[in-house]
Formats: sequence, C-alpha cells, structure tokens
Amino acid sequence: MAKVQYYGTGRRKTSIARVRLVPGEGKITINGRDIEEYLDYETLKRDVRMPLVLTETEGKFDVIAKVHGGGFTGQAGALRHGISRALLKAEGELRPILKKAGFLTRDSRMKERKKYGLKKARRAPQFSKR
Repeated sequence: MAKVQYYGTGRRKTSIARVRLVPGEGKITINGRDIEEYLDYETLKRDVRMPLVLTETEGKFDVIAKVHGGGFTGQAGALRHGISRALLKAEGELRPILKKAGFLTRDSRMKERKKYGLKKARRAPQFSKR
C-alpha cells in the first residue's frame, strides 16, 4: 500500500525548499540530516516548526525536505513556506490559520542588483572636490 504524501515548495531570498509531508510522529529531516544537526540557532528551528505548532499537527506528520541556495536564515524561511503549503494540501481547512499568520505569503524581499558606476547597489564612490 502506498503512503500518502503531500508536497510543497517554499522560497525565500535565493533559497528553495522542496518539502514532503508523510504521516508519522513529527520527525523533521533536512537534506538527509536531522533539524537539530542542520540548523544551529534555536530561533530558526522554532521558525521552521511554527506552521506545525500553530495548526496543532506537530506529531501527525514527518517532514522530509531538500533545500538549496542562500544562507541558513533564507533556508529556514523557505522551509516554513514549504511546510505551510504542504499542510494546506493535507488539510484545506487550515488555510485561515496559516494565512492570518502570514505563512502562505512568499516573502519577495531579495538582494538588489549592483548597478554600473556604483560600488554596490546604491553605494556611490567617495566624492572628492579635488
């Protein structure tokens, strides 16, 4: 018998997370490693678990995720977005809770591109009168 799986893709900055929810006891695996091993900061771990805690589905699903690109903060945000989207496919009535918390909205803030004639996106070369 095939296991039921729910998929969700999350994005944040340059990070992309492909999340799979499988009925289980609440284990979170990121890139083949446990969440405790993969993420260093407690705040980021809490951020990733937030959709599950908010919807009271923490012990119902195992989370298996592949994430790449960006740094650890962007990856944690992408994971949260992906878990929220997968939960929505699993149980549609969770939408108002996730929407109110802002977990279904893709955070569109990205690094601004560097412009020619400038040192960075907006940083101009130092001005000298002489």
